[in-house]
Amino acid sequence: MTHILATDLETLLTQVRNCQICKDSIPQPNPVLRANSAASLLIIGQAPGTKVHASGIPWNDASGQRLRKWMGVTDDQFYDETLVAIMPMGFCYPGKGKSGDLPPRPECAPQWHSAILEGLPNIKSTLLIGLYAQNYYQPSAYKNLTERVRDWRKFAPAYFMLPHPSPRNQLWLRRNPWFEQESVPQLRKTVRTILHLPPAV
Repeated sequence: MTHILATDLETLLTQVRNCQICKDSIPQPNPVLRANSAASLLIIGQAPGTKVHASGIPWNDASGQRLRKWMGVTDDQFYDETLVAIMPMGFCYPGKGKSGDLPPRPECAPQWHSAILEGLPNIKSTLLIGLYAQNYYQPSAYKNLTERVRDWRKFAPAYFMLPHPSPRNQLWLRRNPWFEQESVPQLRKTVRTILHLPPAV
């Protein structure tokens, strides 16, 4: 494991972006994250896909477009680091598996997350997207993601349990219409309140 030497958030982020702890396990290390000590909303997702790996811009894909729609924010608001911090479970693209991308590398969260969170003292709500983030930060006896996401009121507003916004989850969204009918409106309201944004038109 890399020894954390940073004494401030910017130095820490530079250290993370130069991280090579999984270089022998993935195609090419390229850590992707965004953070600023002023941020009041934190997004913890899975790991970058190929498009994000190439661009270095988190959620710069179809999944990100849907996530911003759920949140009710513009691209500019989403990528304003003084508003939103983005810290995935795995910072690098993990490579391709038999049925999609491989899981996020297990080294990242225990190595870096605690130190990053110490540099984010103003976070008021955290979006936990997908099972990896939810199991790490809110372990529970729920049988599956659907049960945990359905029980969103138990966690909100400190946490919002979200399915992954990937186009591959379209079937899940059709089978669970309550998510966009009940959870998403409250998510938008909370996000806009925390970020001090005017009401959506």
